[in-house]
Amino acid sequence: MIISVHLPKTAGKSFEAALRARFGAGLVEDYGTFPMNTPRLEREHAAMQAGLSNAEARFEGVDCIHGHFLPVKYLLLASRRTVTFVTWVRHPVQRLVSNYHYWRRAYDRDTARELHRRVVEEDWPLDRFCLCEEMRDMYAQFLWAFPVDNFAFIGVTEHYDDDLADFARRHLGTTVTPERLNAGSPPGAAYDVDPVLAGRIEAFHARDMALYQRALVLRSERLSG
Repeated sequence: MIISVHLPKTAGKSFEAALRARFGAGLVEDYGTFPMNTPRLEREHAAMQAGLSNAEARFEGVDCIHGHFLPVKYLLLASRRTVTFVTWVRHPVQRLVSNYHYWRRAYDRDTARELHRRVVEEDWPLDRFCLCEEMRDMYAQFLWAFPVDNFAFIGVTEHYDDDLADFARRHLGTTVTPERLNAGSPPGAAYDVDPVLAGRIEAFHARDMALYQRALVLRSERLSG
């Protein structure tokens, strides 16, 4: 079973299309927990509780699970069956800017969660969003209690097409045609960001920057291996 963690604004919907083409009805979406719009202790407790339940679940007919969730939710499952954890990362500055613009253009007051509502209705400027505690080190927040080395594959959005092809060869045993879904621009396209603000964001999100750099190293090793 493939467990695919969709970190927001890392081309996760486009990646889901590739998974859907391969697994069809065997792919199950898990988008119901809204991690970044749920208080930290609440989401971590819920993920651990779900992890205990999932460890005993049979998941008949399920070949792949993809969505926004803390991967610790499925960690214990790996103790009783073969599970391949995968995810994608994007430069934290670019990911945050993309997230900001997406929230503003896709806002629906009737369905938006609390943080999303605050950002739009209080008209947060970009710097406030990128430097708020709620969004700080989002990768690290998602990967709570889940070692990075548990991932069999970490794609880098800036190299989306090449990494998708490598993933398909290694883990799907086939080739795939990249699709562009839910994207304001092609995966890996860069926003212009004021260098001073970019430096502040990188410093504020130091843990995510370290994780991103680690992903680049792992990518280099993967491609040269």
